[in-house]
Amino acid sequence: MKPVLSKLVLVILALTCSTTFSHAQSSVPPAQVDSLFKEWNKPGMPGAAVGVVHKGKLIYAKGFGEADVETGSKITPETIFHVASVSKQFTAYAIVMLAQEAKLSLDDDIHKHIPEVPDFGKTITLRHLIHHTSGLRDQWNLLVMAGWQLDDVITKQHVLNLVTRQKELNFEPGSAYAYCNTGYTLLAEVVARVTKQPFAYWMERNVFKPLGMKNTQFYDNQEGVVKGRAYSFHRTPGTLGPTMFSKSILSYGNVGATSLFTTVNDLALWIGNFRVTEVGSKATMTQMLERGRLTKGDTLPYASGLMHGQHKGLDYYGHDGADAGFRSHLSYFPKEDYGFIVLSNQAEFNPPKKSFEMADLYLTSSIKEEKPAAKAPVVATSAAEFKFDSTLFKQYAGAYSLTEAPALVMTFKKEGDKYLTQVTGQPWFEMFPSSDSTFFLKVVEASITFHRPKEGKVNRITLKQNGDHPATRVDPQADADIAREQFVGKYYSPELETLYTIELKNNVLKLIHVHHGEVDLKVMNKDRLNAPWWFVQNIDIVRDAAGKVLGLKMTNGRVANLWFKRLPDDFTTVTAPPATGK
Repeated sequence: MKPVLSKLVLVILALTCSTTFSHAQSSVPPAQVDSLFKEWNKPGMPGAAVGVVHKGKLIYAKGFGEADVETGSKITPETIFHVASVSKQFTAYAIVMLAQEAKLSLDDDIHKHIPEVPDFGKTITLRHLIHHTSGLRDQWNLLVMAGWQLDDVITKQHVLNLVTRQKELNFEPGSAYAYCNTGYTLLAEVVARVTKQPFAYWMERNVFKPLGMKNTQFYDNQEGVVKGRAYSFHRTPGTLGPTMFSKSILSYGNVGATSLFTTVNDLALWIGNFRVTEVGSKATMTQMLERGRLTKGDTLPYASGLMHGQHKGLDYYGHDGADAGFRSHLSYFPKEDYGFIVLSNQAEFNPPKKSFEMADLYLTSSIKEEKPAAKAPVVATSAAEFKFDSTLFKQYAGAYSLTEAPALVMTFKKEGDKYLTQVTGQPWFEMFPSSDSTFFLKVVEASITFHRPKEGKVNRITLKQNGDHPATRVDPQADADIAREQFVGKYYSPELETLYTIELKNNVLKLIHVHHGEVDLKVMNKDRLNAPWWFVQNIDIVRDAAGKVLGLKMTNGRVANLWFKRLPDDFTTVTAPPATGK
């Protein structure tokens, strides 16, 4: 048990929440940390609440900027933030605690607890949900595909309604990893059904209150009033001064995957529970940190709502979060016994970057330059270290479809002196050559090898990320070879009960949705179209034996092959019969 005195000290310090906390163990001057956030330390700016934890104590905590730009209220370590996906570790902790109490098993079929989940013919376990290996489609992506905006009111029931209507999985459970918010919404519902208590109430009684987290709750009522909370904002394009920021609306009434409301001071207590477990047991944390594993044996960096990572050779675990204009990051370096917390209410803020900048200050004596082993091949760590013949990249540029998930396409291009890659539904990332045929990424631990034949162009690559993932080139056909008229029509999703239209305007295909408007479609080949919306990326054409278009399968980063049936051409000409009343 942690001494009661330490809790009292933290509470007393919390009452002075407009100030910086410093502890004698730290040799880093608070002003040096302050300087990392000076950009936000001014009127009219949203900003961040920041904390550093060492040996279970909050040694630095401060707020920068405003919690509400409209009222000018200041951010302090006691300001309450929505922390988005940082919530997931708490949901996973509840599941693990109940498993250790023998009230459930991580290997339970989800149908044991939530029978409304469709039977896909494959067992989906709670462990699959925890590690994002269930194959379920993601709730946010589905909602937007159906025509919702993410600032709409979205409740737990809305999400469960989506789950019960899912017709297919993205992949066989356990065979692949795909980040899935749906799984964590279901896990929270499992806790509620097993304990016969609302999830938010159970968490307050069994986790938050015992840890002294007095300003923490799972916010399951979008109309609830929370005093001292921050509101989120984003920069208004093309404006300066008082109108520089606009509101980022968030109206979630669902919990588990998101919607934890908390403070820097409370999260310091949570990090303290990582090192000396007060709620749960040592076995709870051991299970929490156990990495997921795919059916074929590959180990994932993702554990239970916590991602294992390395920063400059130092191991840590933690998680990021992003909803509306809220951005968050929590990480803990167990060997060095340091934790870092950054909670922001500005969409453009980068908490992981700032968190690791703080880590560089506090962990400077532990950070060592990594040197390759004497007999190991030297791998370049920047473009400058390997003199790559840029003319070779012409052979590599293009799109490649992953063999195990054909709807996921990796695209490669060169812009100026930078080499870039994009995976379906994801942003572009820079990559760096380490040989004539291999590139690596810095944002994740991954590399791409282009297989160069003796003759002809490059048609195969291998993505190395938690195993080898082969892919083959997808070549767009010349526009003249493809009749655009064949794609024109209306397409309906029984799963989402929504309609998309493809029209031909001035020889350009348009994808149209009543809520999202219209965008240009790019013809990749006779059986694939591409859209620029993040929620609709690849569109694969489904034909009958005669080649007639029967429908579409839409794919984005977290939804694969969602079926849309082509409706009869006269669908919209059918009118209601005349009234027959008196």
